[in-house]
Amino acid sequence: MSRLEWGREDSNLRRLSQRVYSPSPLAAREHPHEQADCSLHLVERFDVAVVGAGPAGSTAAYRLARAHARVLLVEKARFPRDKPCGGGLTMRAVRQLPFSVEPVVEDRITRARCRLKFGPVMERNSDHVLCLMTQRRRLDAFLVEQAAAAGVDFRDGVRAEVESDCSVRVDGRRVHVDAVVGADGANGVTAKALDLGGGIVNGVALEGNLPYERLPPDRWRGMLVLELATLPGGYGWIFPKGDHVNIGVGGWGSEGPRLRAHLKLLCEHYGISVDELSNLRGHRLPMRRPETQLARGRALLVGDAAGVLDPVSGDGIYEALVTGKLASEHILAGTVADYDRAVRERLDPLSSAGWGAKKALDRFPRAVFAIMRLPVTWRVLEKLMLGEVAHPGEAKGAGRTAMRLIEGLARAA
Repeated sequence: MSRLEWGREDSNLRRLSQRVYSPSPLAAREHPHEQADCSLHLVERFDVAVVGAGPAGSTAAYRLARAHARVLLVEKARFPRDKPCGGGLTMRAVRQLPFSVEPVVEDRITRARCRLKFGPVMERNSDHVLCLMTQRRRLDAFLVEQAAAAGVDFRDGVRAEVESDCSVRVDGRRVHVDAVVGADGANGVTAKALDLGGGIVNGVALEGNLPYERLPPDRWRGMLVLELATLPGGYGWIFPKGDHVNIGVGGWGSEGPRLRAHLKLLCEHYGISVDELSNLRGHRLPMRRPETQLARGRALLVGDAAGVLDPVSGDGIYEALVTGKLASEHILAGTVADYDRAVRERLDPLSSAGWGAKKALDRFPRAVFAIMRLPVTWRVLEKLMLGEVAHPGEAKGAGRTAMRLIEGLARAA
């Protein structure tokens, strides 16, 4: 190659680097020393690679990009894609968002109906919106759009292989990074590749959608329905959406083989057939234990990949947004080693209370339901959904007494 030709090639590579990655370094391909020629190729470099574009991954990427980090966000599915999830955003979760999600809100919850084993019923109303209802297909696509608008390089439909906390292969091509965020959910491979995670206890859920007209007449809009203690370790639900409801059941992982039977029973109590449900899908509910490791070197886990789902409610979006925020803060501060402790300080009190309530509801469902029906208990639950208290231990007065009663039942379980 002549000096002129080499100069043109080098100039073209520089322009491509500046245009796409601003800037990315050039690196020689590895080759045997006896090989006659040495070709060059563009090696991508980012400050952070985020693997998985759920709420945790997308919001972490957004926050990092807004702080001027160069962020690569990769997702194996093509967007928009559906995701098994009830699609509820408690107002405590909404408080963690760095922007409004109003464009994808389909309903606002101000009422709750809870029933014990298809028997006794309690209904409560709130003067406040407790929860926003959306669909993960719409929510996740919206969050990705915000991340991309903030400067994140988003690539969907790609295969990501994490080699280390400083190297990721995307569709076979190596990308050098300074940190890796594992956000690829309960079925992701990033945690294993980084020797993170461990100690996860899995629940299971099965859900589908049904048009409003197939339900018995009722005020379904604005109301969430919980059928408590209808299966071990969980409950059934009906959540309102724009033109349909989401119906599902979830419980201990051991209930997997019986989930369809549990869902069939739930449907029959409302005069419908499980075969009428569309988009039926199952999924795992990952719940971490004390030994679960969330960070190592320059890599960390967020959201379902970290198993931070709430044990009693099965809600994971609040925890996903919290870990996404903490992850971005610790990466930017260069304190990834402290991330694990920060997550535990923030979420362990809520998780511990959730494990206790789950055990108590399994062992003493009638006693727990009786405590739930107390007006003081509803006020605590309301404050939890609104984000006015971080965990039940912050409740005051009679509400704290009610929480201690449930804690006592958990210890006796």
